[in-house]
Amino acid sequence: MTLLLGCSLAVGLLLVGSPWLYPRRSGTPRRVRRAGRFGADLALAGLGRVPRWAFVALSVLLAVLSGAVAHALLHVSAVSVCAVIVGGLLPALAVRWRARAHRSSNRALWPDVVDHLVGAVRSGLALPDAVASLARSGPEALRPNFLAFESDYRRTASFSGCLDRLKHDLADPVPDRILETLRMARDVGGSDLPVVLRSLAAYLREDIAIRAEVEARQSWIRNAAKLGVAAPWCILLLLSTRPEAALAYNSAGGSLLITVGVVVSVIAYRIMLSVGRLPQERRWFR
Repeated sequence: MTLLLGCSLAVGLLLVGSPWLYPRRSGTPRRVRRAGRFGADLALAGLGRVPRWAFVALSVLLAVLSGAVAHALLHVSAVSVCAVIVGGLLPALAVRWRARAHRSSNRALWPDVVDHLVGAVRSGLALPDAVASLARSGPEALRPNFLAFESDYRRTASFSGCLDRLKHDLADPVPDRILETLRMARDVGGSDLPVVLRSLAAYLREDIAIRAEVEARQSWIRNAAKLGVAAPWCILLLLSTRPEAALAYNSAGGSLLITVGVVVSVIAYRIMLSVGRLPQERRWFR
């Protein structure tokens, strides 16, 4: 009976851990997917041409500087280690924040882009010329991308390849759908392209309105998460300026307290953000 219970427990634990242990997912490895996602964030933040080694060097430099400044001011080893970690992650967090802000600001521009495309198609322009015309008639924030498409198409005359490079520069699921619709219309033909584009523009405007309303209602969750995480650490920094507090935090118990505080703060902050953030649409046509 003891052997039977032990085998049952082992089988149960194996079944619980099977989604992560076996079978391994086929396709693109997770490390490659993360690298591709970070590359898309770099492109969307306007830093697509920055070499990866330069970004890594900047992260290391900020980590060393922040750790040195924290140790020179506070003389608390655990706080200095936290400063090193935060300084190293700061460039990546800044890139992600800038990419998210850029995506949110561009979301309201895509219905106008679709309207311009409908007008260009109905006026008799070919699809490459219709896309290239957005370099002059499209929204101001997106004109550099379409200007690059125009120069690229004049140099290569490959509409499909130019669309792929434009999708890589824009790095957003909304233009992915628009450009794939244009690609399909050019490959298979058809007279329903204006109707499809107008339906897509109506859907995008409805999605923008719903997202704006939900984000306005859930903004207090994000603000509460930021305030709840920042307040204890501000108090810790103020207490660390006192010599007796710095001596206490440098002990084993103080280091353990700061470590547990870091873990709890990160977990609570991630949970609050996951509750208050709308899911982002995936790039199915990447």
